[in-house]
Amino acid sequence: MDKQRLCIEHELTSNSTAIIWDLISTDSGLARWMADSVTQEGERLTFVWGELWSHHEVRTATIVEKVKNQYIKVSWDDEEGPDNFFELRMDKSHITNDYMLTITDFAWDDEMDSLHSIWTDNLARLRNTCGI
Repeated sequence: MDKQRLCIEHELTSNSTAIIWDLISTDSGLARWMADSVTQEGERLTFVWGELWSHHEVRTATIVEKVKNQYIKVSWDDEEGPDNFFELRMDKSHITNDYMLTITDFAWDDEMDSLHSIWTDNLARLRNTCGI
């Protein structure tokens, strides 16, 4: 049984290519909305959720593909298979002239609701901390 694909499109209230690209492609940008801490060494990203002195989760991932001002594809190091990644893609809306953030991720059937909730919370955090 394969994982199911989750695709979320979210309109951003910004048309600044540089700001959006920084938020989806750098450790400091990702730390503002995806995790409590993100560090990068080469192509390896380390995500930390929770406080280091208490209960926390740490996951590492590798940047598989990155096209400046378009998308970043990141593969989780603790998973195998063709669906062990998430992708963050920015596309400009021809209607509003704002950017759309398209998130692609994968989960098992019984984890889809939880994954959708995580990304919804992340997008709310992006809006609250960055205003976009």
